[in-house]
Amino acid sequence: MERKLNPSLKLALDLGPLLVFFGVNAWLGIFWATGSFMAAMAAAMAVSYAISRSIAPMPLMTAAFVAVFGGLTLWLQDETFIKIKPTLVYLLFSAILGGGMVLGRPLLKPLLGTMLALSATGWRLLTWRWAGFFLALAVLNEILWRNVSTDTWVTFKVFGFLPLTLLFALAQAPLIQRHEQREKDNQTID
Repeated sequence: MERKLNPSLKLALDLGPLLVFFGVNAWLGIFWATGSFMAAMAAAMAVSYAISRSIAPMPLMTAAFVAVFGGLTLWLQDETFIKIKPTLVYLLFSAILGGGMVLGRPLLKPLLGTMLALSATGWRLLTWRWAGFFLALAVLNEILWRNVSTDTWVTFKVFGFLPLTLLFALAQAPLIQRHEQREKDNQTID
């Protein structure tokens, strides 16, 4: 039986591994941070599943990428793998959303349809915008990891990408309001 996570717990499970990554990197460096990040992600997924009996697709894909690219980072002792992980995750999200649109299926609707009621045009526009945003984040990550120190990259990964994502989501409010479908009253006037 599937249960909903408390919003505060969900936030802690989403942000906790990133904060562990940042903190351990500051004290012990990128390799210890990567191992700790992998462990924290696994723990967050386990707690999420234990409570809700499900794991959403996006966090599950992210955790899989963390496991694979974190494992490569540690095995090969090459920090490049953990640095390109966000690029590949963002590209995957962009490709899934964009590919869905090419096939005529706005894939945000199944993910967000219980929270938003938008017109077909609204779902199309919102999906294309998120696909473009994820592509922009992939490009930004590539620019950053190639041009700044590892510590600066880790700081931006933790404290830059999330605020950018939240700001982008908030910037979609006018589009959502414009294309929101309101329930029509089925009452007749006597």
